[in-house]
Amino acid sequence: MAADASLKGAVVAFDLDGTLVDTAPDLIGTLNVLLKDEGLPVLPLADARPFIGRGARWMIERGFEAAGEHLHPTRSQALFERFILHYRERIADESRPFPGCEAALDTLAAAGARLCVCTNKRTDLSIALLERLDLARRFDAIVGADMAPAIKPDPRHLQVAVDAVGGDLGRTIMVGDAATDAGAARGAGAGLILVSFGYTEIPVADLDPDELIHSFDDLPSACLRLLTACGPRSGRL
Repeated sequence: MAADASLKGAVVAFDLDGTLVDTAPDLIGTLNVLLKDEGLPVLPLADARPFIGRGARWMIERGFEAAGEHLHPTRSQALFERFILHYRERIADESRPFPGCEAALDTLAAAGARLCVCTNKRTDLSIALLERLDLARRFDAIVGADMAPAIKPDPRHLQVAVDAVGGDLGRTIMVGDAATDAGAARGAGAGLILVSFGYTEIPVADLDPDELIHSFDDLPSACLRLLTACGPRSGRL
């Protein structure tokens, strides 16, 4: 897609885990270290993938429930701290950008779009991961859970990310993989593109995105359609 004036100044905000990067091997691998240390059965990667997306605490609690144990808040905090220590050490051992990610980001940037990350992951961990994968330089802002008054699906998280790049929610598209991203986009009045290859407990088609894509190759044209379309659903763009 050639540079297009309809994308100039628009904001494209990306979820991180399950959207930009396949982080499940390192996240679930770290969770399984905790489960094994606690004498609990480890979880298959496919079973635990949907637990990703609402932050590490939620994933730990869901993971332990799936392994047969309910966590007291005090124990949950201690496990969270251990999780962060383990995860930071292996943050990009097996995590990789989804195919076509870098090319799509470069195409959008060349077309004048402002790119940001809006993730329920902590900002420091998000930056560390993206730097290891040579993706951080492609974004104008990286806004993790700790930088917002409330995390996705709260639309204020997306608002903070858009403000960080000097954008307008009326010309913003949220690209994600789960209900948290859909909720943030809908609550903020932004456009919504969901990917089919991420981590979700609810089928993405049931989340009623404006566009559903199966490859990053399709992202630039999907953004262009949303920002130039006519009709009641796209009127906010």
